[in-house]
Amino acid sequence: MFHPFDVEQFLSELEHGVAYNFSESGVHPMTLQELADITALDMEAFLGTLLDYPQVNGFTLLRERIAALYAGATADHVMVTVGATEANTLVANTLLEPGDNMVAFRPIYEQLTGNVRNRGIEVRFVDLDPFNAWHADLDALTKSVDDKTKVIHVINPNNPTGRVLNADERQAIINAAQSVGAWIVSDEVYAGTERNTDEVTPSFWGEYDRVVVLNSMSKAYGLPGLRLGWLVGPKEIMAGLWRRHEYASVAASILSMRLAEAVLAEPARSAVTARARRLIRTGFETLQEELAVHEGVFTVTPPQASAMSFVRFDLAVESDVFARRLHAEKDVLVIPGDKFHVESHFRFSSALPEPYLREGLRRLNALVGEILA
Repeated sequence: MFHPFDVEQFLSELEHGVAYNFSESGVHPMTLQELADITALDMEAFLGTLLDYPQVNGFTLLRERIAALYAGATADHVMVTVGATEANTLVANTLLEPGDNMVAFRPIYEQLTGNVRNRGIEVRFVDLDPFNAWHADLDALTKSVDDKTKVIHVINPNNPTGRVLNADERQAIINAAQSVGAWIVSDEVYAGTERNTDEVTPSFWGEYDRVVVLNSMSKAYGLPGLRLGWLVGPKEIMAGLWRRHEYASVAASILSMRLAEAVLAEPARSAVTARARRLIRTGFETLQEELAVHEGVFTVTPPQASAMSFVRFDLAVESDVFARRLHAEKDVLVIPGDKFHVESHFRFSSALPEPYLREGLRRLNALVGEILA
């Protein structure tokens, strides 16, 4: 049985042409000119790039710069992919076989879980508690793993809630994986988007010997159009991932690799992530201010990281209906909570230019006023 990707289907159908798009999960994208200015890119050399097939697993310099972000990693631990999307697909096709199961935390962006379910493999969900700041149910985690569990999947910081796992939760995940010899597959695309600190969310890399990390240029770097991601894992599994990569995409774009090389070099990388944090911090303040217009309607657990918030609303309307009315009547797009299997919520990205953000929120509040009336 095929399981559609609910979030992406919703976006595919509605996002293009909408006036106020708050459905994305990364910071406001950069233009190529902004990127060139921040990186001091040698445009003459860049324009001289031969549009040939690139190195299949990623240019060595790019893999070295990625590896430098993970203590003890080398270029041989890294594979460059077409976004984190391909990385998730490679993981599903390499680490799991029919008869295995995978444990994941919900609500979650269901890219890897959907891929796994579409291969006929069981996914066991552990719920995050909306009434306890989205903390994980650690007893449920322990009960979910068995000798058939091959992967424990986390997105940290989480999508859609923006929550960062605490030390107890991290250790519980490691303990659960160790108890059955499972892999921890850690999607860390929001590391570097912290809202209240400049300290980057720690990676699972190096904390356990069976860890695979996914990341990309899309979220913290504001460059989703590059469609460039990566996997970091033990050398012994890289060949299996590589062989499947050759089927899936052969290689990422040569231009994307060259631009990513420039962004991941200092001081450019620090400048790009500082830009992201500015947008995240000011945007969330604006969101809180505008959500207070209708007293008692909205509540939100402040995200610890990421460009988005998972907003709870108290209205006599289901989340899908609310989102579709918002789109049809106000030309504003958010993602309804039911696409994450959580009702009375919507995911809202606020790391955007303030005038755009305020006008979109004004329209959202106008619809709320009409529903309340």
